[in-house]
Amino acid sequence: MTDIKTQVQGINPNVKARNIQEFIRETGNIYETINALGKRANQLTNDIKNELKEKLEEFATQSDTIEEVQENKEQIEISKFYEKLPNPAIIATEEYLTGKLSLSYRGETPESES
Repeated sequence: MTDIKTQVQGINPNVKARNIQEFIRETGNIYETINALGKRANQLTNDIKNELKEKLEEFATQSDTIEEVQENKEQIEISKFYEKLPNPAIIATEEYLTGKLSLSYRGETPESES
């Protein structure tokens, strides 16, 4: 699994209008494409959440009282980075439009294996 930092470099985090014809080139059906992009966005969400949790656990300390909670600058910087990431749906869309994401159906073998 690649680090999310390298995966999202160069992706504009802002939403922009897209040509629908680009989305139906592979499936021929906009609904199938949107469904696949939604599933990929959910995968990305889980990956990002797990990655953030792992990084924050490195700095976690156990304390008995709430008063002992201290600010950790590294945790704050990591959290700010993840807050600034593009929405997973935007990342999934970019992956699809740049050819990094291909669609297949369960039980179906890719064309290169046939």
